[in-house]
Amino acid sequence: MTEVLYMKVFSNLKERILNSEFTNQKLPDERSLASEYNVSRSSIKRALALLATQGIIFKKRGSGTFVNPIYLKNQSMFHSIGNNLGVSDSYRFDGEAPAIELLEFSKELADQETRQALFLEDGEKVYRIKRLRKIQGQPFMIENALIPEKVLPGLTEADMEHSMFHYAEEETKKAVTKSFMTVTVEPSTKQDQELMELMRNEPVGIMGGIFFLDDGTPFEVGSMRIHYKYMRYNSFISLDGE
Repeated sequence: MTEVLYMKVFSNLKERILNSEFTNQKLPDERSLASEYNVSRSSIKRALALLATQGIIFKKRGSGTFVNPIYLKNQSMFHSIGNNLGVSDSYRFDGEAPAIELLEFSKELADQETRQALFLEDGEKVYRIKRLRKIQGQPFMIENALIPEKVLPGLTEADMEHSMFHYAEEETKKAVTKSFMTVTVEPSTKQDQELMELMRNEPVGIMGGIFFLDDGTPFEVGSMRIHYKYMRYNSFISLDGE
């Protein structure tokens, strides 16, 4: 129940921040917020920690917690951060999320490499998912993902028509907030060229790695092969550990 409460507080605070409800961009202290939302201090701490991870707020020692003005001026920079790590939030055209075409959906035993990446035991299964993403009819990304069956035991092909991260949050009451990723570029393959309408000499960007739920549970290992014209990556880094 605590996890559900802190996500509700997080979502409401984020909405209030976007509506400019806080005077001088300063948030109330934790005790006041706990009283206002009628939740524990620990729920408030988790909600604020998630907002800080996304770069939406920052703490100033001795002064309190403030809204990040850079976030308010350019929110699109932060769409690849925190619970907006997914493609549906990161790539939009006039507010429209990318369309999804499911290319593959199956279930299989995890091999040794996958078990190590997702901290699985022998005999555990994963979903193998491949999807093509399009913006305004233009194919721009091929997604390949392996997700532990035990994390989303009821996952179906129909669920793949929308954001996997949003579905995971609804089912587990935990957000996908962390990732370890490698970003590279390489020549496009024949499949890349066919699916994303690329010329033989045109490259693709590759973003591959592991995504984690906010409690540290590995959620997905996979890669995104991206049309070079749509390749971009934004990152928010805190050097003070807050």
